[in-house]
Amino acid sequence: MAWFKKKKEVKAEKKVKIPEGLWVKCDSCREIIYKREIEKNLNVCPKCNYHFRISAHERIRFIADEDSFVEMDIELETTNPLNFQDSMPYITRIEENKKKSGLNEAVIYGDALIKQRPVVLAIMDFSFMGGSMGSVVGEKIARAAERALEKKAPLITVSSSGGARMQEGMFSLMQMAKVSAAIARLKETDVLYISILADPTFGGVTASFAMLGDIIIAEPKSLIGFAGPRVIEQTIKQQLPENFQRAEFLLEHGMIDMVIERKELKNTIYKLIEHFMPANIANSS
Repeated sequence: MAWFKKKKEVKAEKKVKIPEGLWVKCDSCREIIYKREIEKNLNVCPKCNYHFRISAHERIRFIADEDSFVEMDIELETTNPLNFQDSMPYITRIEENKKKSGLNEAVIYGDALIKQRPVVLAIMDFSFMGGSMGSVVGEKIARAAERALEKKAPLITVSSSGGARMQEGMFSLMQMAKVSAAIARLKETDVLYISILADPTFGGVTASFAMLGDIIIAEPKSLIGFAGPRVIEQTIKQQLPENFQRAEFLLEHGMIDMVIERKELKNTIYKLIEHFMPANIANSS
């Protein structure tokens, strides 16, 4: 009987190799999406409108006119005033973050144009030590405000931060007062200050310049607050409302002025500048 039995041919399964980096899993809807499709959509999920975290340079490309941004005070670098060390020396950690992010610090600032209107931009980058605010970050934000005052040009900041930088202790906390004082001088001279809050914005950044804008804008679903929700729940021993500290919740309760999608951000900023600082008034002053 064996003569009439056909041997089954065992076919080796072909493994399809998918190149790494072509697909991205959305942190919100968990869909697998082609990376280039997300990039074309300004790093926003086309399925659920989730706004991915982006670098400072990407933000500048989305907000400012092409090739108009001129960075200032690039040479400012962090020292170690407290000789701080945890699992590694603070300076070693700084050097690691420089290599990882391609930046010298957690913020970059400089002159730029938005639809040909001169502005001063200061953009934070969460990839550098969680966007924490140390001495150099505070100094750059303060200098950005002083630059805006000098030029009588609107100041635009984009915050994305976990708060103050613990490795610098009191030096870090003092930046809150310094940048708040610099922002106050803008208000005295009617120079427009627009604060944009990205995911996440917390701690000393929220408690200082991020919430001092004449107009405060947030990206959709951004987490914004001072302490994290877990800390608050453990402190008050109560469950927080749904979507607590999300941008939409803050808008509903009057903490911010607008929730604007990334693709509309540049146009919105320009309209606000034209309304509050018309070109003829800005030039005459």
